[in-house]
Amino acid sequence: MEELTRGRRLLVLAICCSSLFIVGLDSTIVNLALPAIRSEFGASVAKLQWTIDAYTLVLASLLMVSGSTADRVGRRRTFQVGLVLFGIGSLLCGVASTVDLLIAFRVLQAVGGSMLNPVAMSIIANTFTNPRERAQAIGVWGGVVGLSMAVGPVVGGSLVDAAGWRFIFWINVPVAAAAVLMTALFVPESRAAVPRRMDPVGQVLVVLLLGGLTYGIIEGRSAGWGSPLIIGCFVVCVVALVTLVYYERRREQPLLEPRFFRSAPFSGATLIAVCGFSALSAFLFLNSLYLQSVRGFTALHAGLLTLPMAAMTVVFAPVSGWLVGHRGPRVPLVVAGTMLTVSGLLLSQLTTTTGTVHLLISYLVFGLGFGMLNAPITNAAVSGMPRAQAGVAAAIASTSRQVGASLGVAVAGTVLTARLVGSLETGFVSAALLCWYIIAGCGVLVLALGLITTSRWARRTAEDLVRAG
Repeated sequence: MEELTRGRRLLVLAICCSSLFIVGLDSTIVNLALPAIRSEFGASVAKLQWTIDAYTLVLASLLMVSGSTADRVGRRRTFQVGLVLFGIGSLLCGVASTVDLLIAFRVLQAVGGSMLNPVAMSIIANTFTNPRERAQAIGVWGGVVGLSMAVGPVVGGSLVDAAGWRFIFWINVPVAAAAVLMTALFVPESRAAVPRRMDPVGQVLVVLLLGGLTYGIIEGRSAGWGSPLIIGCFVVCVVALVTLVYYERRREQPLLEPRFFRSAPFSGATLIAVCGFSALSAFLFLNSLYLQSVRGFTALHAGLLTLPMAAMTVVFAPVSGWLVGHRGPRVPLVVAGTMLTVSGLLLSQLTTTTGTVHLLISYLVFGLGFGMLNAPITNAAVSGMPRAQAGVAAAIASTSRQVGASLGVAVAGTVLTARLVGSLETGFVSAALLCWYIIAGCGVLVLALGLITTSRWARRTAEDLVRAG
């Protein structure tokens, strides 16, 4: 790809960030709309889980193949196709007449979404070749997560209250259309010098692994944990994992690049992403139900209360990017893990009459922790890896985020329904207590992994990978 001027590079960054913006906006708004969807369709908690997880599960399953496909056929082309599919899926979600159709259209959204964020990150990694400039660009990228979260609660709450939940999907359509046009005009095409081969076997195994695990967790309580269906799901999950590792290690061009995981920072970043995004998705899912179903707040009021968390993410994501570029990833990861742990413990104290000050402090602490999380994860994914395979490396990191997001909702919803006595409105507080502790536990894991993967031993494993090529 030709060398671009700084102004053009920043424009490319802005266009790529638009994809992250609509995906982040979609996640925040959909969580806020869950009580309205539950009310209109009479949906169970499991159906609400699938409204979120149908999207994140398909996204996680396809991110890696989308990244490698983009490296082969062209990143700009793949990015544009993803925007079109995401826009069409959003349009159809807004006209869904049943919760099952809504879930199906969320799948189409996810197919398009799988072509957005990892491909956009690959474009950024190939556009910003200077390591420090790249880290700063990644900080901006992380800040967009916070921006979408900051806009999402207010816009989503306003739309749900004033026009209905369907408009939360339709708002994506004009943004996607504008991004398609801007991409055609200003983003140069790029692809890997050596095209990667398709890996259909690996792709099927990934789908079986993630699908079996998520379905088993969400449906286990209603179908029975000892039922043949649920046991079969977990057996399929284990067999798919073992087969995937065995098969991918023997492929010349695997879907899941095993040698990347020889780097402790890269492997650690993958696990940190799973833990951090499990905490985020569980928080958003539970908090929306708490504020609207338990406390009786409107969607807009709930969005305004959540706004401080998103604002902290906006503020601290660029700070995290600066720290990664100048001081390394340890400090951001330690702060992230500590703050996520503290926020989980604060949220465990919620009651049906918890004061606004306690809520805001909990949200502020959570936002600070999550804001510090993204930059070190992404930087570990693309730094020290071959530029020609930037799409695959970035897709693995993005996949780990979506796996975490899927597991967070699956586990939180399952634990909530298993402990729920009576209605959601009266039994939520006691039923959700263990869920908040699980979020705190995710923070502890982020802290521990952050310390381990930034040690001298961990850095040596990354250097060995680079030397081995």
